[in-house]
Amino acid sequence: MSDSLRNSRTPPHWIDADAGPVVRPYAMTRGRTAHDSRHRLDLIALVVPDASAADPRHDQTLSPEHVEIVERCGGTPQSIAELAAGLDLPVGVVRVLVGDLVDDELVHVTRPVPPAELPDVSILREVINGLRAL
Repeated sequence: MSDSLRNSRTPPHWIDADAGPVVRPYAMTRGRTAHDSRHRLDLIALVVPDASAADPRHDQTLSPEHVEIVERCGGTPQSIAELAAGLDLPVGVVRVLVGDLVDDELVHVTRPVPPAELPDVSILREVINGLRAL
């Protein structure tokens, strides 16, 4: 049998990152697929660490993913989508983890103003013109 034929039949050996995630996402969330948070955690919701909260690295009840979320948001607030991409986790998992952090009062979530609630540009121009006329 030729070496190329023999190599095609043997399964590939995975090494480190090629093997994929070691912990399944549902294990990180303890089997939860949603969070009971009163906040809507949609993709554009911004996660901001609570300034009065203690250092999350010293909290033994938090998972490494919880700590990393708080640390990633420390410099600048990040959206749920940015956190999911940066952590290489599914959005649903990040929502559950952020919900845990909200409950523990380590972060709070803000939502950008929806475009429908922003003032109309033409009204703002009229106000500016009226102020200039004074």
